[in-house]
This record gives sequence, C-alpha cells and structure tokens, in this order.
Amino acid sequence: MKTYVPRRGDVTRAWWVVDADGLTLGRLATVVATRLRGKHRAYFTPFLDMGDHVVVVNADKIVLTGRKWTEKLYRRHSQYPGGLTEITARDMMRKHPERLVEHAVRGMLPRGPLGRRMGRKLKVYAGPAHPHAPQKPTPLEIPDARRAEA
Repeated sequence: MKTYVPRRGDVTRAWWVVDADGLTLGRLATVVATRLRGKHRAYFTPFLDMGDHVVVVNADKIVLTGRKWTEKLYRRHSQYPGGLTEITARDMMRKHPERLVEHAVRGMLPRGPLGRRMGRKLKVYAGPAHPHAPQKPTPLEIPDARRAEA
C-alpha cells in the first residue's frame, strides 16, 4: 500500500476568525499555531505549509495569569554594544497589543522559511474590526475556563 503525500497545490486553505476577548494568551496561541501549521488535518505533512489563514480580533482584551503583566519581559537587541531593550508585557499591551499575540504564536511555529511562510497567514487586530470580511472567515471557538467564569 502506498503512502499518500499531498502536494502544495492539493491544500485548500480556509479562513478562521478568533475573538480573543477574555482568552488566556498561551491557550489562544496554541490553537492558532495548530491551525496555521495544519496539524488539524488528517493528511498533515511536517515539511509542507498545510495551514489555514487565521484572523485574531480583540487582541487588546487578552488575559495573562499570575504576575506576567509585570514580570514577563520581551527583549530585543540592536546588535550594538549596550543595545539591549526590554519591555514588560503591560507596556507592550499599551503600545502594540497585537504584537503580544504575534510573538506568542510565532514562538510555536517552526524556525526557518517554512515557519515564516506560516506566520504570514496570521492577521492580528487590536479591535473588533478587520478587513478580511470578503474571505468569509469561519468563527473558531476556543474553550477557555477563564472565559466561562466571566
């Protein structure tokens, strides 16, 4: 019996929209990364981009547990001596709330050209509006204990 290996043209990409209002960042990121990677498909192939497009709205209403708002640091370096810049999760949320979600999801994707191609299918917006209505995205429900309490 032969093993079926899909080709790049065999993939039909769906569009999903996720409302991040009240969701925990890590739980949201794992579901989104799984969709971007294509691991939800029966014919998942690790070396191909099998994933769907994901639109995340209300990124400014995500939740972090514990003391992560003040203790979680995002670091970048300018490659010059003394060029390390640190920013807390609270400050990142104030300035660029969509970057919190992008950073969490991209950390769960493969490194290299394949992961970058998967990451380009992620669209994150701070508010409830997005310009991808013509693609008719399907709502993706993410079960979260925190959202059930509210």
